[in-house]
Amino acid sequence: MQADRPKQYLSLLGKTVIERTLQRLLLHPRISGAMVAISSGDSWWPEVKVETDKPLWIAEGGDERCHSVLNALQTLSAQAAEQDWVLVHDAARPCLRSEDIDELIRRCEPHPVGGLLAVPVKDTLKRADAVQHVLETVDRTQLWHAQTPQMFRLGELRDALQQALAANALVTDEASAMERAGYAPLLVEGHADNIKITHPEDLTLAELYLKYLR
Repeated sequence: MQADRPKQYLSLLGKTVIERTLQRLLLHPRISGAMVAISSGDSWWPEVKVETDKPLWIAEGGDERCHSVLNALQTLSAQAAEQDWVLVHDAARPCLRSEDIDELIRRCEPHPVGGLLAVPVKDTLKRADAVQHVLETVDRTQLWHAQTPQMFRLGELRDALQQALAANALVTDEASAMERAGYAPLLVEGHADNIKITHPEDLTLAELYLKYLR
């Protein structure tokens, strides 16, 4: 991001990115609280102001995303039951639509495993070699871009992440851990404006999207 702080603490329409993200989640009537994984050396979090009457807990962050999520789930286990649904969301996705949360919960609640928001791949995909020569064009028919939130039962997701880390598999999202454990998560189509802020120009795009979100 070419910034002096982690991207979740950059300013976005007068608030930090993480404040915007937490606001989108905690305003939803089906979400009862939030757990945030924070690194021990994080000096920016104490300045964050989140206005909510719902519980907001803190867990210790880890070296990788999977470690942070596992720590959060283990901490949450003291507050929630094994069969409770949890939604894991990227702090850098502040443009989440309330209607997409609705749809994710509606589709996943009756599902035996759970699932994730995603959007079908629309662009032509190329597989390259080490020097960026095209090797082949990849069939995109059944390919999806994974997003968050990803919704699973607390106990099953915690166990799946523990199994993955025990095998030294640094899974990059929760669905990957569930897949390794033998589950088949459900893909729930969301919207492409649920972007993850990764590059400087993404902040400008997020500002545009947030102005039109309900």
